[in-house]
Amino acid sequence: MRIAFYAPLKSPNHPVASGDRQMARMLVKALRSYGHGVEIVSELRSFLREPVQENFDTLRTEAQGEIARLSELWARNARPDLWFSYHPYYKAPDLIGPELAFAFAIPYVTAEASYSNRRNTGLWAETQAEVARSVEQAALNICFTGRDRQGLADAIPDAALGMLAPFIDTSAFRKTPPPSASARLVTVAMMRPGDKLESYRMLAQALNLINHLPWTLSIVGDGPARDDVTALFAGLPAERIEWLGAIEPAAVPDVLYGGGIYAWPGFGEAYGVAYLEAQAAGLPVVAQDVAGVPEVVRHGETGFLTPAGDVPAFAAAIERLLTQEDERALLSQAARRFVLDERSLDTAATRLADLLAKVPSS
Repeated sequence: MRIAFYAPLKSPNHPVASGDRQMARMLVKALRSYGHGVEIVSELRSFLREPVQENFDTLRTEAQGEIARLSELWARNARPDLWFSYHPYYKAPDLIGPELAFAFAIPYVTAEASYSNRRNTGLWAETQAEVARSVEQAALNICFTGRDRQGLADAIPDAALGMLAPFIDTSAFRKTPPPSASARLVTVAMMRPGDKLESYRMLAQALNLINHLPWTLSIVGDGPARDDVTALFAGLPAERIEWLGAIEPAAVPDVLYGGGIYAWPGFGEAYGVAYLEAQAAGLPVVAQDVAGVPEVVRHGETGFLTPAGDVPAFAAAIERLLTQEDERALLSQAARRFVLDERSLDTAATRLADLLAKVPSS
């Protein structure tokens, strides 16, 4: 098929690395691996940081310009066989695909669409209505988590839903991990206000509770809240914290391979690509049992999931892995098997091909 691919939140070509951009790129790679021709048809970012009507009106105008551009292009050339929209949600609805798919009579598909009733206030109610209409129109909505699936099913009962487990490209993790540096903790996360900052806050608080143990922490990440993050760790011995800053995604596996435990609370995580990468490198995970994290970490098998907001429990889980070497080794092996066997790009590509094969052709 010729697939028109669009990511309203962040294009696969966006210059700033993130889990969202990474998943968009992996979806494109998975689709192409089955012989589909995939074109990223628009770079318009329909992201609204705040619910400002003027900004939304501007986005609508820009979206109409993209619709006109693509309509003219497809009128002169062959239209695509399918529109694939990645991650439309209340802050980044797809304002292009539904109208074009209807006008050109091609199937419309979403992946990782989400809907939350608690967002139905003010302008967000209007943007969520856009999401609901696109989900209802879609021939298939591919959900990555049970939470997202339930949210769509509750809001749009007639929506066509399918499941695709979160995955990563495991090609960078094929080598056998070296002997673990079990006392070295690793975190990979952007530094920005909101959930990320709260996760850093909880991590710093937990480490203060286990300061008697000989751990070190390597942090990969940067962002607008960098000063706030560094201040959170100011009470800990400076020699214990390694600030690696923002590094190229290709360099992350080497950092993970040099660690022993991946520690990240995960407030508000949709699921967390970084958790899968850590496990692929043989790092058991300590995270909270919140949001979409249980979709990518198996409690007691590949890591530990602690109650939301419970700093002592989070600290105790890290301490357990630091002090119980045999258990840590078992979880390390299971974590690596889990990702390589069940969450690889090849596995996801096969599942994605099966899902799209059931979408009615135009």
